[in-house]
Amino acid sequence: MPPPSPGGYLIDLDGTLYVGDAAVPGAVDTLARLRARAVPFRLVTNTTSRSRRMLVERLAGYGFAVDAEEIVTATRAGVELLRAAGHARVAPFVAAAALEDMAGLTLVGGTSGRPRGPADAVVLGDLGERWTFAFLQEAFEQLMAGAALVALSRDRYFRQGERLALDAGPFVAALEYAAGATAAVAGKPSAAFFGAAVHSLGLSPSQVAMIGDDLWSDVDGAQRAGLQGWLVRTGKFREDVLHSSAITPDRILSSVADAG
Repeated sequence: MPPPSPGGYLIDLDGTLYVGDAAVPGAVDTLARLRARAVPFRLVTNTTSRSRRMLVERLAGYGFAVDAEEIVTATRAGVELLRAAGHARVAPFVAAAALEDMAGLTLVGGTSGRPRGPADAVVLGDLGERWTFAFLQEAFEQLMAGAALVALSRDRYFRQGERLALDAGPFVAALEYAAGATAAVAGKPSAAFFGAAVHSLGLSPSQVAMIGDDLWSDVDGAQRAGLQGWLVRTGKFREDVLHSSAITPDRILSSVADAG
């Protein structure tokens, strides 16, 4: 029996709405169709290389008309997690472009451009090729001195042009192993992240479908949080990974253009 029709959607960005430097064919029309039918949605992303303001600008360049309030990011979720835990001094290891979304925290060392100092928490994002041994060593030393570890995501890899590239997850795992730490995850597949996004729609989890290209963060994470998990065959999707995993999406779409 097919799953019930959702009352609202959470939709991934990179690999789902756009791939590389272009919108997925039909994706702009999908969001327009949802708006015309008054179906609520949020765009949810673990991308931490850009601020929410920059994501709005990027989406506009692809033809999407989206407000900042419709985008839920791992960076913003991370800030809320840090504040709730009472962490005020943070060593950020995220792209400099995303630092504006960490306003209100005292940033030290890392990629902040400020002098290194004692930190309450180390925050990891998707630095990609900007990771260096020096950054990993600095983060390790902060953790060994007692700082908490917060991962904005622990995604394994993402689609970069024609190849798959390492995401934040492998670096999170390396620091967990070295420091004997356990990261608190702010973005997908955190149940709290999904819960906050669903709450903003005014719906219950069972009424919402998450659409994305990541089997673990998008599909499995959503299902564990009580949502439907829909997989698209775009972005990082690989048929062999789907068949070798123990994850069964509620639906598999050729692309987001088939949603709604």
